[in-house]
Amino acid sequence: MAKKGKNLRKAYEGIDRDLDYELPDALKVIKSAASAKFDETVEIAINLGVDPRHADQMVRGVVSLPNGTGKTMRVAVFAKGDKAEEAKAAGADVVGAEDLMETVQKGTIEFDRCIATPDMMAVVGRLGKILGPRGLMPNPKLGTVTQDVKGAVQAAKAGQVEFRVEKAGLIHAGVGKVSFTEEALAQNVAAFVDAINRAKPSGAKGTYLKRISLSSTMGPGLRVNIGSVA
Repeated sequence: MAKKGKNLRKAYEGIDRDLDYELPDALKVIKSAASAKFDETVEIAINLGVDPRHADQMVRGVVSLPNGTGKTMRVAVFAKGDKAEEAKAAGADVVGAEDLMETVQKGTIEFDRCIATPDMMAVVGRLGKILGPRGLMPNPKLGTVTQDVKGAVQAAKAGQVEFRVEKAGLIHAGVGKVSFTEEALAQNVAAFVDAINRAKPSGAKGTYLKRISLSSTMGPGLRVNIGSVA
């Protein structure tokens, strides 16, 4: 832990923590400061002027990043018959019905996204207490309860990102890898922020986008000038 602390302190050298960086400048700093031996994720954190305790201020949705996330997404599909075969052909990692439900109930969750056909929701509903807290519960509003199994699986594999505001009005997500070009990262960040703007709830009052920060997995966090993104 001490070594990580030292590396992070070194990464902060020359960084003005009170400055709102222009997006291109922030990405340059983040890429140059990344020193881990693995391909770090570039993470975005957005503070919103909402109170998610009120239903009319909930911010939730999905966005397909133009350059993907750089992460291999493991997808599970609850389906039967032709739809199960369609899911397998589309590249789903886990496909099943009652058998998959039993696997999840035993604590084996080897997937990052869960998709279900509408007729399987009676089965999936029994997993609410397990999948819900992990953000894995299929939802028709997010396109994860659908008859278009092929499209949903392909979207998830291509870099679709789900987002949901937390209690403190914060949304965070990975928007790429430090190995991505600055242009690719900028496009992903812009697409993510645009999706957040489009998801602005009717109950939001005052300033909606309050602060945007970017960082890498092991690197320093930088505040970003909202005007250079939104």
